[in-house]
Amino acid sequence: MKRKAIFPGSFDPITLGHVDIIQRGVTLFDELVIAIGINVQKKYMFEQEQRKAFVEETFAQIPNITVMTYEGLTVDFCKEIDAQFILRGLRNPADFEFEKAIAHTNRKLSEIETVFLLTSSGKSFISSSIVREVMRYGGDYSGLVPKAVKSH
Repeated sequence: MKRKAIFPGSFDPITLGHVDIIQRGVTLFDELVIAIGINVQKKYMFEQEQRKAFVEETFAQIPNITVMTYEGLTVDFCKEIDAQFILRGLRNPADFEFEKAIAHTNRKLSEIETVFLLTSSGKSFISSSIVREVMRYGGDYSGLVPKAVKSH
């Protein structure tokens, strides 16, 4: 059986922290689906298609990465595409506590395992919300995002 995982998130925008986890995580699985969640309650800086394009451009050269969008529960999406794992990155202890609760809930709802990777120390401070703030105020965000996002 192929080991298939998803890496879910809003990727608004994708950051070098995400890239770090994806590049390291893709080696653990036969297939990795970068799953862009759609939350109608949330106000995004970038439209769904733009976020998807950023991710696709960033990982175009890696054949076992697929980019998809989904709405609803992450575990339901996993079942829909036959993924057995959820990959998540941890930057700090607060991330761990938050992600642990979600992982336990997902495990209660399904047989899907969550795999955690620690973000590399040089990237652990990067978050999409920080990047959006820097962008809003015209700061230099080029060292925080992949090339695909830098042109915006």
